[in-house]
Amino acid sequence: MQDTLNKLSEELIELYSKNSDTIRKDSPEILNAYRPKAFDTFKKLGLPTKKNESYKYTNLESYFKGKYTPVLSPEKYSVNLSDIFKCDVPELDTHVVLILNGFYYHLNEFPDLPEGVTISSLSEGARKHPDIFEKHYGKYAETDTESLAALNTLFTQDGVFIHVDKNTVPDKPIQIINLCYSNRNLRVNNRNLIVTEKSAKVKIVVCDHTLTHRGYLTNSVTETYAAENSIVDYTRVQNENSKSTQLSNIFVHQEKNSKVTSNAISLHGGLIRNNVYVTLNGAGCDNHTAGLFLCDDHQHIASYTEIRHLKPHCTSNQLFKGILDDEATGAFNGKIYVAKDAQKTMAYQRNNNILLSKNARMNSKPQLEIYADDVKCSHGATAGQLDNEAMFYIQTRGIGKHEARLLLMYAFANEIIEHITIDPLKERITDLVEKRLRGELSRCNNCNVKCG
Repeated sequence: MQDTLNKLSEELIELYSKNSDTIRKDSPEILNAYRPKAFDTFKKLGLPTKKNESYKYTNLESYFKGKYTPVLSPEKYSVNLSDIFKCDVPELDTHVVLILNGFYYHLNEFPDLPEGVTISSLSEGARKHPDIFEKHYGKYAETDTESLAALNTLFTQDGVFIHVDKNTVPDKPIQIINLCYSNRNLRVNNRNLIVTEKSAKVKIVVCDHTLTHRGYLTNSVTETYAAENSIVDYTRVQNENSKSTQLSNIFVHQEKNSKVTSNAISLHGGLIRNNVYVTLNGAGCDNHTAGLFLCDDHQHIASYTEIRHLKPHCTSNQLFKGILDDEATGAFNGKIYVAKDAQKTMAYQRNNNILLSKNARMNSKPQLEIYADDVKCSHGATAGQLDNEAMFYIQTRGIGKHEARLLLMYAFANEIIEHITIDPLKERITDLVEKRLRGELSRCNNCNVKCG
């Protein structure tokens, strides 16, 4: 396996070397400036193998193999995307950003954006706001140690830039819709930079969809900066086809008294790997990171979290839940790091999973690394069947076995859904989760393409 991944890494290095002029030609200098370091890192580390402790339970080999066409420039399609794609939450009132195969797709120019809020493509943002990019771009994504982040940096050309100025609150959430659409198997790369200044507040919804039954291998990086007293509410809904591979890397940097809430709802996909790295760099930071995944067949969904408490009086809560059926596999690897000076830390981590079949597998590895002595930290993990006593109790109330089973699963999942603060989104996610649990949602929900 390692030899195969080493060969695939060499192919990616060769791909970049042959196309570096094309990639660099139309890219802003700030994006190009980070490529040499990323190139050296990826040459050194290559794709993560199972010898990497973080990827012990996630085998990337079978997902990187195969013929994928790299998307090195935006492609033009004669089809009207609005004819084949309908948002899962049509009643959600948001500022909508559309990303097509990793490139910004211009649907509108946001004429109604309130003053102090900037939304643009990553490349446009780098050209128009070089001071912000100089301060934040590439500063949080750990391209010297995380090879997937280095690979993303190497190929980054576009994505989304969001900037919320100090004391500013957008009038409605910002929604990023990532679409994959092609008649070929594609290798997709996109990058987002989200900057919230002092005392700013923003709600962001990210939706991932595939519109054709092709293989898509997406490697994405999002850097989020939360300045002093700012609040960021981030929700991601992943609902792609069974041939898709989604490698998501989110890097969050928080300053004094900031609050960041992150929820990932993984409904469908072939392989989904969500990596979340959080740095609490100021006293009084508050971070809530949660995830819910539902998988069956041969799907694999993995979550990796690393929460670093560097300053005192900070709080973090992690809650991840999974429901696995058939021969699906899952993994959770969560780490809490508390530095010597991070006294009065409160950090909690919990991972609970339900296995609906004898062949479903879940691997969980919670970790604590604590160097301060005045802290409150805990972690725990469970994996098991539905509670037979609870099933019996519900059935004695006249509810059939099948419905009792669904009720218990939904109650289990609802603890995560309750973290969603946007009511129309919460209602729609509730509906989608119920459909998924009933087996009614086997593809992207509102896609009009009858693929598969």
